[in-house]
Amino acid sequence: MSHLLRIALPDIPGSLGAVATALGMAGANIDAIEIVEHRQDGTAIDDVFLDFTPGVMPDMVVSAVQRLEGVHVMWISRYAAGGNLHHDLEAIEVITQDPSRVMERLADVLPYTFRSDWAMVVEHPGDRVVQLAATRNAPHLPATLASWFPMHTAQRPAVDPLWEGWSDCEVAAVPAGSSSRIVMFGRHGGPEILDSELARLNHLVAVAATIQTTVEALS
Repeated sequence: MSHLLRIALPDIPGSLGAVATALGMAGANIDAIEIVEHRQDGTAIDDVFLDFTPGVMPDMVVSAVQRLEGVHVMWISRYAAGGNLHHDLEAIEVITQDPSRVMERLADVLPYTFRSDWAMVVEHPGDRVVQLAATRNAPHLPATLASWFPMHTAQRPAVDPLWEGWSDCEVAAVPAGSSSRIVMFGRHGGPEILDSELARLNHLVAVAATIQTTVEALS
């Protein structure tokens, strides 16, 4: 089983090499590395996709990495998709292949683009909340989600702990061409949604909303 390791490390030459060496000595093979964010404090956030050799446990890997000066493990978890990632440009290519179903295709591709557990598109037409598209493992849509509307900016909305299937979720949500329609993705148990991820989601949703508006104008 593959694992996803998110780390914060000094944004200086040699840091990533030291991490790679520590991972190898701990019995973890690197499949892919993706730079998620560069921060103004001189820290980089990286996602590292790993395969463990037999007998290696996640806590062994975490201990090996955190012995390095300035390196902090933010999150580690199993990741079934391994390093087979859809980056932003690939996501745009997918959603433009079928303009008439652009929001549905966007929901499908978001979990791969952001390593999330689920994604959905939701609308609040006035008296109820309606799910327009969702991945198969998206949680049940609570009626009180209406409190998130109207949504005018990209955000990490607060999740009601009483919502079934939502209590441990980190959620990113963005309005999709209207304050009454949002696109969101969620991660069970983390990692936290970074500002750079929220900005990327905002960009992808803006592209999808433009495509949908064009399709509706031509129909």
